Amino acid sequence: MDFKGGTCMGIRILKKEIDMGKMVDELADKISEAGMFCQSGVDAYLKGNLDAFTASLTCIRDTEKQGDMLRRSIVDTLYRKTLIPDLRADVLELLENMDSLLDQLKEVVSEIEIEQPVIGEEFQQEFKDLLKYTVEAVEADLRSCRAFFNDIYSVADHLHKVSFWEKETDKVSTRLQRAIFARTDLNLGHKMQLRYFAKQIDQIADDAEDIADRLNIFVGKRIS
Repeated sequence: MDFKGGTCMGIRILKKEIDMGKMVDELADKISEAGMFCQSGVDAYLKGNLDAFTASLTCIRDTEKQGDMLRRSIVDTLYRKTLIPDLRADVLELLENMDSLLDQLKEVVSEIEIEQPVIGEEFQQEFKDLLKYTVEAVEADLRSCRAFFNDIYSVADHLHKVSFWEKETDKVSTRLQRAIFARTDLNLGHKMQLRYFAKQIDQIADDAEDIADRLNIFVGKRIS
């Protein structure tokens, strides 16, 4: 396979002139950190360790702010440099989608802090597994994004893993929601609240797969 002429030049500009790979790596690092803080926060909440939960919430909020600053810096750099318009549009879309994952991870912890849902022990492992598989999907997505700027031929090595983990989250989410609504001792409001958090986490994996699908298109436009 060979790069198409114009977009090949665009990738070289991204890599050599503005070191886009390094900048995207930094943003991806923040999203990865958000995933870890989200997991540690939910785990602390389920254990009733509110001090640790609050610490994770503070960390993920700080990480989200840092990620926003990085994204804005990258966007500013893109507009100040001369790039192929089509390539610039694809990169901007990718950056916005990556930033959305960070926002959603933060929102999981933030909304738990606001609503303080009562999650019974019988549901806790499923919630942990759901979040674990979701973070795996995000991590596979981030590896794909990193590869797009650093080694475009290796993007495909990671895309299928996003799909795998998204399917795993769907399985857990469906099983969890069925278990929630099978309980006759929970009122409808409580069931709806628990389902909301299950779907909120599952949606992150769905969005990660959507990003992977778009990234696959971006790669296809640049490799023949």
